[in-house]
Amino acid sequence: METYTLLRTFADSWHLLFMTLFFVGIVVWAFRPGSKKVHEETASMIFRNDDRPAGDDAPAARAGNREPKEAR
Repeated sequence: METYTLLRTFADSWHLLFMTLFFVGIVVWAFRPGSKKVHEETASMIFRNDDRPAGDDAPAARAGNREPKEAR
């Protein structure tokens, strides 16, 4: 049997089964009962250091425009 034929047969049968089981395993791991706390913490970590809401001029300051709105 040639190398290509052997690898093609492996990819069509066993590797497909392996990848399917790997995908199902990752889905089960992500939705396991104990992971809710971890996912909630990860979802809210970008807000961890916020003391107050951003002001009206915050988007302009991030864009590089440093002059206040009244001066425009």
